[in-house]
Amino acid sequence: MKKILLIILSLFLPFLAVLIHEGPTRRVLWAILFQLIGHIPGVVYGIYVVTSDPR
Repeated sequence: MKKILLIILSLFLPFLAVLIHEGPTRRVLWAILFQLIGHIPGVVYGIYVVTSDPR
């Protein structure tokens, strides 16, 4: 259930979903960067990180 909610959150705020899933890591900075480049790359990266196992 948590993963589904994080996927839905990553559609709107990908960097926040990555932060909740991973904690304060370098992946959050990448998610912010992709979000600044464009919304679609941020969403794709957010869903990728949320569906993968945490490091």
